[in-house]
Amino acid sequence: MEKEVFKVLYEDNHLLIVNKGSGVLVQKDKNGDEALEEILKEYLKIKYAKPGEVFLGVVHRLDRPVSGIVVFAKTSKALIRMNEMFRSRDIEKTYWAVVANKPAQKKAILSNWLTRSETKNFSKIYDREVKNSLKAELQYEVIAESEKYNLLEVNLMTGRHHQIRAQLSYIKCPIVGDLKYGYARSSPEGTIFLHARKIKFIHPVKKEVIEIEAEMPIYWKKYGFN
Repeated sequence: MEKEVFKVLYEDNHLLIVNKGSGVLVQKDKNGDEALEEILKEYLKIKYAKPGEVFLGVVHRLDRPVSGIVVFAKTSKALIRMNEMFRSRDIEKTYWAVVANKPAQKKAILSNWLTRSETKNFSKIYDREVKNSLKAELQYEVIAESEKYNLLEVNLMTGRHHQIRAQLSYIKCPIVGDLKYGYARSSPEGTIFLHARKIKFIHPVKKEVIEIEAEMPIYWKKYGFN
């Protein structure tokens, strides 16, 4: 199955917001695979016939197997201001996740403690504070059900490494296809079913409200969600 690498959702002189396909790196890593950052620099270079190097700042990242909204800055001013907004949590981010097991509660806040292993690229969840742990909180709600699966809407209250994947796994609801966090098998599409669905913030320069939604991957329809 050929996956879409990106789709532009919003662009002005300061920001470029795209819907990233699952399996696409946001920023280059040690493996040297082509990353969305470089792909978008080439897109801007061609679109605007820009000579030389194109400036494009990575504001935040999504895990490689996750699809959905990614924000980039086209100017250094926008990058500095967006980075500060993410640090101060002035950005509203909503995710959709497909799980097989139905949570015990239709709607709840999960509050745990998380430790991260850099070497294993893995986060572990605890129900109490332990050494080197950080508080991890999110709110989820079951918003749709199909014959075998449940669609959860997740709002992050903290932004930790693999937080959604780890916390949902901790309540016995691992995300479909997420072998790393306890799902029984990989998906036929080779992805995990986590999608950065919505983002809302005040534009760093124009000071107007920006609210963006990203369509879910088309293959989610096979799992009963449109």
